Amino acid sequence: MDLQGDFHVYDTTLRDGAQQEGLNLSVADKLAIARQLDGLGVGYIEGGWPGANPKDTEFFRRAASELDLQHARLAAFGATRRAGVKAADDPLVAALRDSGAGVVTLVAKSHDRHVELALRTTLEENLAMIRDTVTHLREEGQTVFLDAEHFFDGYRANRDYAFEVLRTAYDAGAEVIALCDTNGGMLPGWVADVVHDVVEGTGVRVGIHCHNDTGCAVANSLAAVDAGATHVQGTINGYGERTGNADLVSVVANLELKLDRQVLPQGLLRDATRIAHAVAEVTNFPPASRQPYVGTSAFTHKAGLHASAIKVDPNLYQHMDPVGVGNDMRLLVSDMAGRASIELKGKELGFDLSGDKELVTRVTERVKVLENRGHTFEAADASFELLLVEEVEGERPSYFDIESWRVITETRPTAEAISEATVKLNAGGARIVVTGEGNGPVNALDHALREAIGQAYPEVAKFELIDYKVRILDQGHGTDAITRVLIETSDGESSWVTVGVGANVIEASWAALVDGVTFGLRRHHV
Repeated sequence: MDLQGDFHVYDTTLRDGAQQEGLNLSVADKLAIARQLDGLGVGYIEGGWPGANPKDTEFFRRAASELDLQHARLAAFGATRRAGVKAADDPLVAALRDSGAGVVTLVAKSHDRHVELALRTTLEENLAMIRDTVTHLREEGQTVFLDAEHFFDGYRANRDYAFEVLRTAYDAGAEVIALCDTNGGMLPGWVADVVHDVVEGTGVRVGIHCHNDTGCAVANSLAAVDAGATHVQGTINGYGERTGNADLVSVVANLELKLDRQVLPQGLLRDATRIAHAVAEVTNFPPASRQPYVGTSAFTHKAGLHASAIKVDPNLYQHMDPVGVGNDMRLLVSDMAGRASIELKGKELGFDLSGDKELVTRVTERVKVLENRGHTFEAADASFELLLVEEVEGERPSYFDIESWRVITETRPTAEAISEATVKLNAGGARIVVTGEGNGPVNALDHALREAIGQAYPEVAKFELIDYKVRILDQGHGTDAITRVLIETSDGESSWVTVGVGANVIEASWAALVDGVTFGLRRHHV
């Protein structure tokens, strides 16, 4: 099947997605994301608006020599010519023509009030602008799609004119007319009715472009496809202004896995999770943990009842095998955990606990006691693994013995506060005393601890604290409340999270730091 011909998967992350508040992509970022999107197998990648934005003009210039797309075609976005100017003489149309993109997506007004109030021209001139621009670009050898902006609102206000916009563009040579829910206010039933009417009443090839202001962008996109749309637009991870655009991975996964419609090249959907997270690294806007299909919690189970069932058949509490989108099933250990949760989590970590009911019961009860005191193992797999090793092997992994530690913070009127930590420990058969400085007490302790242990275990030099979270557990107690700290440590290749709980933030942080270093040394098979 010719996927680009029969059904279009069209990504607009680099243009519409980049309008998200706080998201700022460099040209290098856009090139990197385009490569990832091509790896997903999308048919079209909208690169931006050349001529209107210097960054986007540069993107298309560099894309010509730096992008070797295997699946996607690059599309340039732009507007129809200005009122009263020939398309051949409009500089923004010329930028589209000269962009090097084989596909141009034109945005045009399809709502009569927008034509009169925003464009400040007549309804007839708007049609002429569409006709002239599409015809000109087609004569220049480019494929043209048209985004009918505010179409659903325009349809309600003046159906006849909205239809005339579609017919004009299609007759001039636009291959697809994407109906845009620009304000994101539609619901699935409404979208289905309108798309069906457009397909039956105009004969144009219909696409769909949805925003998520009602929380229905994915559902609206699917409703449009069901009603006859054969071109769907969206963004990776649902990026976009306001509440975002339709999440393209969710749309595609639903089409392929639920509706049995092959819309990407065979097998590439299995890279969806990796690609969604790789793009998130570039944008610095991580996917929501509960994001469908690709979120870290999408196939995560916490309740003991679920775990008991999953032990028999994983599909009893999952709507699909996560491998289909490249994700994994995860089991969380918490005070809700039953024996099955502990057993399955142990298996995930490499421990076969199925033949030792007493051990499983002991671990389960210990987890519940510790979580009642403030620990959280569902977010700290590394600390749970250390606990499990202690119960299975009879002792906690230990590479050093702490003699004492202390930290002081000094402030001066003319300088920033500085913290100094002293750690005394025994490691590698020697007593080691180290003083470390930092911009805060935890930072100073981290420096001193790793420097001290590094004298016996050089591997520690690779470890780096990359995230630090503090939560006050019993806020009604004020400054004497119990504190929980989660610390994420990295060795440059992977990361792990440990938890510490104490009467003050320094004590809790120290416990999490020690667990983090201990786990890292165990992972490096010291």
